[in-house]
Amino acid sequence: MSSSFDRSDFVDPDFQASKSGYVTATAGAPTAGRPPTREELDTKVTETQQRLTELKAAQEKLERERASIEEARRRQIELHNGREEMVSHLTRGVGLLEEAEFTARRDAEQMAKTISELREAAEKLHAINQESWTKENWNVELTRALTTIENGRMEWNSARMKWPVLSDPNAAAAPTAANPAPAAAPQLNSLLAGGNFAELCRLGFALTWPVLLGAVAIVIALFLR
Repeated sequence: MSSSFDRSDFVDPDFQASKSGYVTATAGAPTAGRPPTREELDTKVTETQQRLTELKAAQEKLERERASIEEARRRQIELHNGREEMVSHLTRGVGLLEEAEFTARRDAEQMAKTISELREAAEKLHAINQESWTKENWNVELTRALTTIENGRMEWNSARMKWPVLSDPNAAAAPTAANPAPAAAPQLNSLLAGGNFAELCRLGFALTWPVLLGAVAIVIALFLR
């Protein structure tokens, strides 16, 4: 027997589902050949603005990273240059101070020697006692005293040439030059070179008259005996 006709027997459910999905998908897209609608343009503007915002945020992040890298690079360069500069300054400073320390120590030793010589000369002068002289020995004692005075004067002049502070009370308490004596030597050389024969003779007499006086006193003392 023939059964009744049923349309559902000739319908493919999978085909119907795919067809329905295609119709739904194409319904939201703009139809080819027609201008976009206002809603579609608003959607595109929103999407574009969102992408611009994301790109701007990414750009700002990259700029911050670049600034951080440049700051690190600048500090690295500052470290290298500062280290080289300070090593150079400190090394040079140590060398200069060591040389100055050596010079100061040498000057201190020379000054101590000069102080000892001046103190010894002063003690000899203090030891002169005229009250103990007698009629028989006063000429000899006088000669000795004059010789002691002359030796003290020579020590004093030598000290003044070495240490300018002895000539100028306003000068520094201790010179820091490498060698104070050569500083006075050019002045003496210029004095000798600039004078004529008569001036040199007067200078020589001024320097040697105490010695001549002592020699004359000794001769007189021997002659009186």
